[in-house]
Amino acid sequence: MAQLLALECSSEEAVRWATETLASADLQVATSFDLRTARAAHTECACPHHGTAACDCQMVVLLVYGGDAGPATLVLHGRDGRTYLSLADTPGQRPSPKLAATIFAALSLEALAHDERAQDLLQIP
Repeated sequence: MAQLLALECSSEEAVRWATETLASADLQVATSFDLRTARAAHTECACPHHGTAACDCQMVVLLVYGGDAGPATLVLHGRDGRTYLSLADTPGQRPSPKLAATIFAALSLEALAHDERAQDLLQIP
């Protein structure tokens, strides 16, 4: 995983922001996994970070499509009011160089500095 950045916000805010930002870069985004949805049926599951079933931990996997290549996998992992965005980059999940570059550019620190919606979210990892 290549960590892109950390945001000072809930996972829900980060997912909304990343989805909108990537869409404005002409990329299509689909949610592939949502930890809270997956845990809904398992109410007895205790959080390893907080020790209780009621916590703010969240992991969302987004598939990001652009061009003719297969999707890139963007993972958002949040807890305690901070969300980390990482791009999967393994032999089985390596995005095309062009798609990865487009994602990095859309979610770069430079792009964030010019995005008024993101000013309160920005934190350098």
